[in-house]
Amino acid sequence: MVKIGMIIADRYEVLEKIGTGGMSDVYKAKDKKLNRPVAVKVLKQEFSDNANFVSKFRVEAQAAAGLMHPNIVNVYDVGEENGINFIVMELVEGITLKKYIEKKARLSVKEAITIAIQIGMGIEAAHNNHIIHRDIKPQNVIISKEGKVKVTDFGIAKAASSNTITSNVMGSVHYTSPEQARGGYSDEKSDIYSLGITLFEMLTGRVPFNGETTVAIAIKQIQEEMPSPREYVDDIPVSVEQIVLKCTQKSPDRRYQNMSDLIEDLKKSFITPDEDFVKIEEDDLMSKTRPMSGEEMEALRKSSKSETNITEQLPIDPNAEDDEYDPKMEKITGIMAIIVGIVIVIVAFVLIVKATGLFNSGKKNPAGSETEISESVEQVLMPEVTNMDYEKAQKILMDEGFKVKLLWVETEDYKVGTVISSNVKAGLKVNYGSVIELTVSKDPDVELIKVPDIVGISLSDAYKILMDAGIGYETVEEYSDTVAEGLVMEQYPEKNTELRADSSTKVIITVSKGKAENLVAVPSVLGLTVEEAIEELIEAGLKVGTSDEVYNNIYEKGYVCYQSIKYNEEVEAGTVVDIQVSKGHEPEVEKTYSFNTNINAPTPAEDPEFESGTKVHIDLSTPDGKSWFSTDTTSFPVSVNLWNITGSSKGTITLKYTVTTKIKEVDPETGEETAKDGPKEERTITREITFIPNED
Repeated sequence: MVKIGMIIADRYEVLEKIGTGGMSDVYKAKDKKLNRPVAVKVLKQEFSDNANFVSKFRVEAQAAAGLMHPNIVNVYDVGEENGINFIVMELVEGITLKKYIEKKARLSVKEAITIAIQIGMGIEAAHNNHIIHRDIKPQNVIISKEGKVKVTDFGIAKAASSNTITSNVMGSVHYTSPEQARGGYSDEKSDIYSLGITLFEMLTGRVPFNGETTVAIAIKQIQEEMPSPREYVDDIPVSVEQIVLKCTQKSPDRRYQNMSDLIEDLKKSFITPDEDFVKIEEDDLMSKTRPMSGEEMEALRKSSKSETNITEQLPIDPNAEDDEYDPKMEKITGIMAIIVGIVIVIVAFVLIVKATGLFNSGKKNPAGSETEISESVEQVLMPEVTNMDYEKAQKILMDEGFKVKLLWVETEDYKVGTVISSNVKAGLKVNYGSVIELTVSKDPDVELIKVPDIVGISLSDAYKILMDAGIGYETVEEYSDTVAEGLVMEQYPEKNTELRADSSTKVIITVSKGKAENLVAVPSVLGLTVEEAIEELIEAGLKVGTSDEVYNNIYEKGYVCYQSIKYNEEVEAGTVVDIQVSKGHEPEVEKTYSFNTNINAPTPAEDPEFESGTKVHIDLSTPDGKSWFSTDTTSFPVSVNLWNITGSSKGTITLKYTVTTKIKEVDPETGEETAKDGPKEERTITREITFIPNED
């Protein structure tokens, strides 16, 4: 058990607890070897004996290891000591981009572009190391007190194989790409889609697709057209609008193909925002938004043994503040979503077929028979995928417009992950959008487990049952008039759902808080003076706790910049709300420079009369007159190594010395020329130099 003051691995002194999650706690600590603050993420004790949880916990460190970049929260160390599994990371003090957007309602165009560029640079560094994040969202971007933007939480990232991966984990559904929502397939262009949604939210203060349940939102991601951000903020420049739309194309092939191209356009839009330079390829039938099939609808509602089944990717991260998951409404809205989706499928399909002329003229059936529609569906040749790695096979099939279902079997005749067979032979014509079943050789160490029934029991009993089954969990609390306090009201996925027994398995538990009595809504006091904030909280029936003063780069001095309970959350009357008051912007740290070189003696070009061994005074100074280096020498070169130069990036080296001039004399009788010492002269030579900026 981690305690304040203890030292982990003979190196990290635990100072205070700064955060907690479903599987781990985060502590601020001091690295005693390097004398710097760090963040230490520790796996909770109840999971330390479970190999699945330990494996999942280490995924984040393994994925982010080696990604040293200014726009990524760096991982320094990972280890285990006396049953304590820990990851040591860079300590970044600040707020998430999600909270920053909420505080400002929406960001200015230039600020949004600046932040997007920095996010993109961090993701680009990961992509260059063949790491795909797969969960880019404002909650996973931190803005430090110094204004630096850093991408964090590589907890579901995975090293790419042939630049693609197949996953049974889906990030927050508001930011998930259509291909992830359909079947879990991800590549670099999936991160580009999520960044496009994040940029949309920065510009407008809202996400483009919303709904009552995660399922409803996932359906919208797949089949609804992306709205333009200018529908909500009409002064967004055309180039910025086009960048958002290109990032969020339904077809990955029509998005930016790599992060560097996106960053280049973002930089150009910052300089010439009103120039229409973003090119989006024209629509074709294959790349238009496709309505969901009945199979895909069911995949969003029912579990299967397939790894790519969408319900294995749900639940969505319950810690995300904008995931408006309402378990009470899920059954109703799920059925409605399926019904509405089927109607949309039929209507959209008929419109596409009519628009593209796929009906043969003269064969129109006034009754619009189903047989005639099926004869008009586009046919696609089934490619050969047998004996191929399943990830490569899946990409080939999805590129052809098929949907893929994986059936896992154990066999010693095929390498793990190899396609043994498919339900359709290569060379046959198959309807576009058909589901292709691939039988794949399964890793015998990965098992399928059934989710147990935990509804109606106590939370502690539910924890024990799930832990014994090797299943992770997240807890959500809700008031209930019918379920006693402390009992599990609902679970997701439902009982008997089969999931892979690996580190991604997770169940959302909704626990009753009992009957809602004497509740009040917390007002927003951000941006108010202390007196105004206290008045608002007291009028709402709440109490005011601590009111610390902190530096804040968003709110001006004297105004509330933080409240411990977020706006509109319902709490019991008399609950204490802590606030923080801005001391103004944090003082800027003056930029420093370094200079590491050798200073050489005056050259013949600078002074042909300089003689070796002459005493020279050397001075190195900045334009403000401050001297950073001064010495006398008769021997060159002189080594200079300076690290904390301030005031300017430019400097001057001055060499001062005295030479004895020579006077030439000619003998009038012989004509012989001689030289004798003349008066002494002081000489000065100056050299302009440029310093190297130090990294922050």
